Amino acid sequence: MGFQIWQMGFCFWLCFSLLSHSLSFASSQADTAEGDATVEGTVFIDGKAPIGSIDDDFICATLDWWPPEKCDYGTCSWGLAGLLNLDLSNNIFLNAVKAFSPLKIRLGGSLQDKVIYNTDDNRAPCTPFVKNTSEMFGFTQGCLPMNRWDELNAFFAKAGAKIIFGLNALTGRSIRSDGSAVGAWNYTNAESLIRYTVEKNYTIQGWELGNELCGSGVGTRVSVNQYAADTAALQSIVQDIYKDIDFKPLIIAPGGFYDSNWFKEFIHKTTKSLDVVTHHIYNLGPGVDEHLVEKILNPSVLDGESGTFSGLHNIIKSSTTSATAWVGEAGGAYNSGHNLVTNAFVFSFWYLDQLGMASKYDTKTYCRQSLIGGNYGLLNTTNFVPNPDYYSALLWHQLMGRNVLSTSFAGTKMIRSYTHCAKQSKGITLLLINLDNSTTVQANLAFNGTMTLQHKHRSRTLHHKHRSHKKLIIQLPQGADAEIRREEYHLTAKDGNLHSQTMLLNGNILSVNSSGIIPPLEPLHVNSAKPIMVAPLSIVFIHMPDVIIPACKVVGEQTTSQIGPTVRP
Repeated sequence: MGFQIWQMGFCFWLCFSLLSHSLSFASSQADTAEGDATVEGTVFIDGKAPIGSIDDDFICATLDWWPPEKCDYGTCSWGLAGLLNLDLSNNIFLNAVKAFSPLKIRLGGSLQDKVIYNTDDNRAPCTPFVKNTSEMFGFTQGCLPMNRWDELNAFFAKAGAKIIFGLNALTGRSIRSDGSAVGAWNYTNAESLIRYTVEKNYTIQGWELGNELCGSGVGTRVSVNQYAADTAALQSIVQDIYKDIDFKPLIIAPGGFYDSNWFKEFIHKTTKSLDVVTHHIYNLGPGVDEHLVEKILNPSVLDGESGTFSGLHNIIKSSTTSATAWVGEAGGAYNSGHNLVTNAFVFSFWYLDQLGMASKYDTKTYCRQSLIGGNYGLLNTTNFVPNPDYYSALLWHQLMGRNVLSTSFAGTKMIRSYTHCAKQSKGITLLLINLDNSTTVQANLAFNGTMTLQHKHRSRTLHHKHRSHKKLIIQLPQGADAEIRREEYHLTAKDGNLHSQTMLLNGNILSVNSSGIIPPLEPLHVNSAKPIMVAPLSIVFIHMPDVIIPACKVVGEQTTSQIGPTVRP
């Protein structure tokens, strides 16, 4: 029996009326706990056309320069995670990066504008960062030895990573008493590093100019006119060095906090030189804040960052630039995060919500601070074991495709909902995040526009002329839906403890084995007639390969037949 297709369409909402069955799995925490309330809600998905798109390698993470002496609020959380000290022979580290195939990695951070590259042009001694509280950021100038650059590139090549390198943008400038950095960028040392990199056949995805020097700056600042001129200079030297090479790296800037006026003028002045405009996000405040968990679970706080995304998106849309937007660094809570919060299960609520929100506004890449280091690493700073957000990132990378669909949820404000076309598969992937600590949510689905559902049963065709704006509910006929299945990935904290650094997937602990192998992320296979149940304080990815909508159709795809479901106004 060939594929048969259900189709309803035009300009009205199509709803699945999902039957009332509870979802259960071994050791699951998705069942409604005794005393917990259950509410029903509807996910509205507009399937007519995508509202944005992301890179296939949307997930990115950062490596920073901080030495072990970097401390915040009396806690020194960086250990040997800095670029000059990181153990590149650790097998878990290698496997963690390789699992993404590829993972974008941005090398940079506060100290990048104090790094000298020990290329042939450098006449100064190549010494490491030394703690000095009278210096900007509390450290002296440091140096990158070329043998360390070789080691890093060997690791990146072995791991299949794509590298963004943040260049020192303060060389040649002087800092005035008002905190501004004046003078043109002296790119001699940077040019020498880029030439060395090309001569060694190292592949760099993009060269980024400066860290947090835009707008009012952090530590110091550079005027928008000067920054635009320096960005053009970077593009010029990159074009020259790469003139005989097919692959051209991206020119990226400014890598700082969004300031609408500054960014608008910068983008206007760099239409011919800039490929990617990057901004940083630490919207939860300082890591020492004792109310971080309440902020993370507050939908109003999460919504607050949408102004940044929409503002930058609108500036780019109204400009002649071809540049795209990236989040170049985002750790949520600045000054290295907060132990057992920004490296624990609870932070996945913030992190995945950020990924979903950024995607809605056409952000192409999102770089998490950090891959390792501080209290916000995807990996444990000491033993490299993945923290919960690592698995959240990997699931996103495996399931969420490029096209982003407009999605909203009605029923409770505590559900965050995001939908993308599925990755490397037909259908869609829905992400539901339940911020409520005591309410299970039963989620129904509604689609705007034409939606088809593929399965292997006899067909009948229903023709419906749209006469009103009422919602129409499509119910799967009982006994005819055994072949229509979906895949669910339920993420919960071990023992229900939000501060746990152990994540459960469908009730099973996620952990590396004795060989340092990243575990496979296996779904539950669920009959699509069953409702989607989202337990309190849990996260669910739902992959629905049989739901075919125009926004996700492959060009040239042929529909073989149409069948009509039961329709109830």
